Amino acid sequence: MTHLKLAALALTLATPLSIPPASAQQGVPGGHFIENWDLDRDGAVTPLEAQTKRDELFVMFDADGSGALDATEYDLFDQTRDADMATNAGGKGPGPMRPVIEGLVRGFNDTDGDGLVSREEFADRTSAWFPMMDVDGDGLVTTADFGPPRG
Repeated sequence: MTHLKLAALALTLATPLSIPPASAQQGVPGGHFIENWDLDRDGAVTPLEAQTKRDELFVMFDADGSGALDATEYDLFDQTRDADMATNAGGKGPGPMRPVIEGLVRGFNDTDGDGLVSREEFADRTSAWFPMMDVDGDGLVTTADFGPPRG
């Protein structure tokens, strides 16, 4: 089952959605994120798209269908994200991707500190995560939100 989930994730992450497939490899900050999270292919991720994608990821990694990610499942989620970042998003440390990474780690999502991340916890954290990425505060996440900090 784990291998099937990894294969499904690899296919999901490898499917370009909104910008040319080479953009992430050409150094467009945030390009790989937009490629994978922009579900309607308009070049921007909305809060609803972020919520939908987070739910898909949760279901993908909840291997036992318990409604919570335990330590083993979350470890696999972390390892898969790290491998994807290294392979498809430049792999040069968090840099402009820091808000994306921070919003997906266990500590951010385990709000009750019980060592499990429930589906509700993971979903509820979208509202705190999205503004971390939406640098210009326009209600959308685009590649512009991953560029150099604005003064």
